[in-house]
Amino acid sequence: MPRQARLDAPGLLQHIMARGIERREIFKDDQDRQSFLERLAVIFEKTQTQCYAWALIPNHFHLLLRTGQTPLSKVMRRLMTGYAVTFNKRHKRSGHLFQNRYKSIVCEKDPYLLELIRYIHLNPLRAGLVKDLKELDRYPWAGHSAILGKKKNLLIPVLKADRRIAFSQFRPGTEKVTTNPENPACPVKFEDHFTEVNPACPACPVAPGDGAGVKNKPLAEKTIEDILLHFGDTIKVARRRYRQFVKEGVEQGTRPELQGGGLIRSAGGDKRNLLGRKKEEWELGDARILGSGDFVVQALKEADELHERSIKYSISLAELIEKVTHDIGIDIKELLSSKRKQEISNARAIISYLSAIELGYSGVKIAAALKLSEKSVSRCIDRGKRILDNDKQMYEYLYKVRR
Repeated sequence: MPRQARLDAPGLLQHIMARGIERREIFKDDQDRQSFLERLAVIFEKTQTQCYAWALIPNHFHLLLRTGQTPLSKVMRRLMTGYAVTFNKRHKRSGHLFQNRYKSIVCEKDPYLLELIRYIHLNPLRAGLVKDLKELDRYPWAGHSAILGKKKNLLIPVLKADRRIAFSQFRPGTEKVTTNPENPACPVKFEDHFTEVNPACPACPVAPGDGAGVKNKPLAEKTIEDILLHFGDTIKVARRRYRQFVKEGVEQGTRPELQGGGLIRSAGGDKRNLLGRKKEEWELGDARILGSGDFVVQALKEADELHERSIKYSISLAELIEKVTHDIGIDIKELLSSKRKQEISNARAIISYLSAIELGYSGVKIAAALKLSEKSVSRCIDRGKRILDNDKQMYEYLYKVRR
């Protein structure tokens, strides 16, 4: 049976799994794990991909992600290809590192978010990498210890002397605040606030998500706060309740209802609920989706719309350039020259916008096609959007490209 296409759309919660080829180790030591997480941290911050849970096992890894505007396929390609190159170079090997493509399951957030966080973070315990929950609390190669505050959050990008990529590129101006500037006498540490009004100190107005007293916090830190807000109004209480929640999951075993496929998984893993009903009354299920029948329907609809769009707009950059220059009435040689006539600038802006936003081409490819710098392409994309927003006639280009 041919494998099904991936489901992807901005904002979807997805459980990602990837194994080493022939189940071989993809993490041989802590240096490998550190290298993988450093790459992960930079990519997630740059693409604004939220990671709610993660665990590194010697021959595979688990991630629970909510994607931003960058497609999951692009995020994972950058992660896995980049890591494979580094791994092969370090261990003097060649060839594929990962077994086939990664596996992704779209998940319904409300019923499954916390369950999957617990399930993924208990993987090191089920795999025998730690002997008990107490050891897992300080295990650095899963997100559980960072949520508890026992280990530093390894998904926050850090500046290293021998690397050009720094955290400051993404979130400049980080500033630690230890007391509430509006009420220094507050009996509860500012870093322990979660709610708009702290019940222990009603005079302290603190916006949700502003706990830990940090301005311009990295996404990885905000994500942990999002998780803890499900368990309590202060960090201390939330961490205690979160750990109890994880502890209750230790005895639940492998949880096949969080792994299986199709109708069984969408029905919560209970076959009896399906076998006791008429076939036409079964919820729609899909091996790529973990959720209720209604969620499955909606996820498939969104994925189909994106797929149709990708097919409908699939023309080459050369074809787009030829179409736009012909319609505006300029020569391609003029477009690629250094001239700054308004009609030429407009053509560059429209091509940049359509190729990036409508067709999904990268800034590098657009820059090469138009003989511009990537920075210039970025400005052209913004200008192209304004042109199309303000000039109704320009919408004809959208229609023509979509045919």
